[in-house]
Amino acid sequence: MMMMGSQYEESLRKLDLTVYLFGERVLNVVDHPMIRPSMNAVALTYDLAHLPEYAEIMTATSHLTGRAINRFTHIHQSAEDLVKKSKMGRLLGSLTGCCFQRCVGMDALNALSITTHDIDARLGTDYNRRFLKYLEYVQERDLTCDGAMTDPKGDRSLPPHAQADPDLYLRVVERGKDGIVVRGAKVHQTGAVNSHEIIVMPTVAMREADRDYAVAFALPSDTRGITYIIGRQSCDTRKLEGETFDRGNLSFGGHEALVIFDDVFVPWERVFLCGEYEFAGPLVEQFASYHRQSYACKVGVGDVLIGAAQTAAEYNGIEKAAHIRDKIVEMNHLNETLFCGCIACAAEGHRETSGTWMVDTLLANVHKQNVTRFPYEIARLAQDIAGGLLVTLPSEKDLKAPETGRWLEKYCKGRTDVPTEHRMRILRLIENLTLGAAAVGYLTESMHGAGSPQTQRVMIARGVNMKAKQAAAKRLCGISEE
Repeated sequence: MMMMGSQYEESLRKLDLTVYLFGERVLNVVDHPMIRPSMNAVALTYDLAHLPEYAEIMTATSHLTGRAINRFTHIHQSAEDLVKKSKMGRLLGSLTGCCFQRCVGMDALNALSITTHDIDARLGTDYNRRFLKYLEYVQERDLTCDGAMTDPKGDRSLPPHAQADPDLYLRVVERGKDGIVVRGAKVHQTGAVNSHEIIVMPTVAMREADRDYAVAFALPSDTRGITYIIGRQSCDTRKLEGETFDRGNLSFGGHEALVIFDDVFVPWERVFLCGEYEFAGPLVEQFASYHRQSYACKVGVGDVLIGAAQTAAEYNGIEKAAHIRDKIVEMNHLNETLFCGCIACAAEGHRETSGTWMVDTLLANVHKQNVTRFPYEIARLAQDIAGGLLVTLPSEKDLKAPETGRWLEKYCKGRTDVPTEHRMRILRLIENLTLGAAAVGYLTESMHGAGSPQTQRVMIARGVNMKAKQAAAKRLCGISEE
C-alpha cells in the first residue's frame, strides 16, 4: 500500500523515538517547529506518488510482488529505472528547495540487494533471503528508511579496530542465538527522525582485524537503545519564530542527527552482514556510487536558486544588463551539466548477477565530483546578483512594525511596480539556500555527502582505463612497443 502524506504523518506519531534538541527531550517530534519542515518534505514524496502527472517517475512495479510501489522502495531493474530515479530527484528538489531525505534509504536497499546476493553466492549464507523478506516488508508498508553509513571515525589514520575508543566505529559487541548486540554511533543522518527504519552499513573497507565492525542490519527507528541528537544549522532558530518569511523557505527544510546505538539488540532476521569483512568494501562502494548519482536533487534545488536569482534581478531592475544575463546563463550551464552527469551514469549502468541494475561507477564519481564544485559557483553568482541587502535585510517584524515599516517600505524598495515585501521574500529565499538552513543541504552536503571529494577522486583514478588511453595515443602517432 502506498501511503498518502497524511498517513505518513500519522505513522510517525505512533513512533516512540528518543530525540534530543538543545539539551532537552523532544516529546512531539512531528509538530516541533524545527523538525516539522523536514517532515513536510518527506510527506511530499508520498503525495506526489498519487498524482497521475507524476506517477511514471514517482512509482514503480515491485519485482517481488508485481504491485505498484513508491519508487523510493524500489530495486532498480533497468537503466530506465535509474534515469527515472534522477528525474524524481530533480523534481522533488525543485518542489521542496531542500533535501527530501528518502534517497539514502533507497540507495542502501539497492546496494544491499547486490551485496547480500554476492555473499551468499560465495559463502553459502542466507543474507539475501533475509534481505528480500525485509524489502517486501518495506515495500508493503511504504516505509521511509534512513541509510546510516558514516561513523564518527575518531583518528582517521587508524582502522576501526585500532581506535583508542573502540566505539568510534559501530561494532558488534555480542553474538547470541537470537541475534547480535551493537554499540556505536552514526553521524550526519539526514532525516533520521522522519524515518520508520534505520539501515546500518559499514563505512570503510575492512580487514580481518576489523571483523566486528563489518556489520549491516535494519531496525525500527524507535528500537530501545537508539537515541537521536539533532544537529544545529545556520539560522535554524528562525523556524521557532512562527509564520514569518524570514525563514526563506516557508514550508520545507531538513535536519541532521547524531544517532547513538547504546547496546542495541538486532535479531538475526534483520542482520545482512556480520563478520564477512571482505564484503564491507564492495558494499561501501556500491552504496556510494548509487548515492553519488542521487545528487540529481541538487539540480532541482539549483533550479529554485536560479529562478530566485532571475527574480531578484527583475525586482532590482537589472535583468537586461549583459553581465546579469551572462551570469544566469552560466548558472543554467552548470546546473544542466550536473543533470547530464546523473543521467549518463544511469544510462551507462549494467545489470548485476543479483538482477539489480547498477550505475556506472566511474561516471557516478565524476558526477559527484562536479557536485562538490558547481553548486558553490551557482550560489556565488546568485549572491552576486542579489546584492548586499541579502545579508543586511531587516526582519519581517520590522517591516510590519508601525515605527519602522514605513521606512523599510521606502528604502528597501526596488522597482516601483514590485511590492517591497516581495523583494524581501525572494532575498530571504536566496539567503536560505546559500547561507541559511537549506545551505546545509545544497552546499555542505554537496561537498561532503556520499563521501568527501577525495574519495571520488580515488574512485575516478581507479576506474579510468589509462592503458587504453595510452594505447590509443601511441597507435595514432606510430609508436610500437612490440
